[in-house]
Amino acid sequence: MNEYKRIFIVVLDSLGIGAMPDSTKFGDDGVDTFGHILEEMGTLEIPNLAKLGMLNLHTAGNMKAVEAPIGRYMRLGEASNGKDTMTGHWEMMGIKTQKPFKTFTDTGFPSELIEELERQCGKKVIGNKSASGTEIIEELGEEEINTGAMIVYTSADSVLQICGNEETFDLENLYRCCEIAREITMKDEWRVGRVIARPYVGKKKGEFKRTSNRHDYALKPTGTTVLNALKDAGLDVIGVGKINDIFCGEGITQTFHSESSVHGMEQTIELCKKDFHGLCFVNLVDFDALWGHRRNVEGYAGEIEKFDRNLGVMLKELREDDLLILTADHGNDPTYTGTDHTREYVPFLAYAKKMEGGRALENESTFAVIGASVAENFGVRMPKGTIGSSILNKLI
Repeated sequence: MNEYKRIFIVVLDSLGIGAMPDSTKFGDDGVDTFGHILEEMGTLEIPNLAKLGMLNLHTAGNMKAVEAPIGRYMRLGEASNGKDTMTGHWEMMGIKTQKPFKTFTDTGFPSELIEELERQCGKKVIGNKSASGTEIIEELGEEEINTGAMIVYTSADSVLQICGNEETFDLENLYRCCEIAREITMKDEWRVGRVIARPYVGKKKGEFKRTSNRHDYALKPTGTTVLNALKDAGLDVIGVGKINDIFCGEGITQTFHSESSVHGMEQTIELCKKDFHGLCFVNLVDFDALWGHRRNVEGYAGEIEKFDRNLGVMLKELREDDLLILTADHGNDPTYTGTDHTREYVPFLAYAKKMEGGRALENESTFAVIGASVAENFGVRMPKGTIGSSILNKLI
């Protein structure tokens, strides 16, 4: 109990390390996000990830394992039925998802859903396809302004997004329509993880810009998580990046919005310098959003290298009673077909200054060992209905 005063969990969003045995059922044959990036690039400048054991855990290309890694490392399999951000993060904190969230990447939303949305909102829907937000605004923004319609689109994630021009489709009305969409998409066959309001300004193509008035309407976790237990026990639960959105604010005591993954690491380094007692939970989304979905190997590789430089700074800031855990929530192989996430094992790298050497740990079949270990460390009970067994004794 209280082996560590502070635990930092940093999620490298989508950095999978190879196909799981059931990956074929998800349409993901032979996927390997990290391995295929190494094969394509040959080498990466990742000295800090290497010394924590990343290349001892998984390597390819011209990269080699290090002789004496300082971290503990293993693979984690996903027990939940899915391969998305919410499913992965919720499982880390004890929730096993049986029904996967729906994606509509290839087909757009069903006509029945669109008709109901139009009826309740009083607006015609245009778009209804998978697209980049900036691109679909350029394509349809003028039509939306001129006709009073609303742009609805999705992506490779489980989301329904609605664009609205702040000058002709006021924010309150945009938010009202998103609340309607959230209610409609609670049906099992239409159940998306998030509905997102995407306001923008401008009068014509080339001038459109999205504003900071985005609002996410996420599903709450389907049960009580380790985060709730920590908060109820009076501990700090700090979210950096998308964490607050992923958990719909449940169990979070303080949140920091990140402009990028580099910014998220800079925020985390600053938090390392402050006193708190509890968990700092970080999501770094650019690996996934900017590079994985866009199938950009070089961009993904560069993001890993940028992370590694900030990781080196963070390692110097860690205190004697800190534990750092690096992991991922799913894969997103930039060499694979399509634009969807990929069903993969994820890395688990743990480091603390008080650890007596690094070594391989036995692989685990669920991400939930993370939350269970955090709970044991702080002496709180795992909430009823959660999964996961602690491996804290292997991290000291």
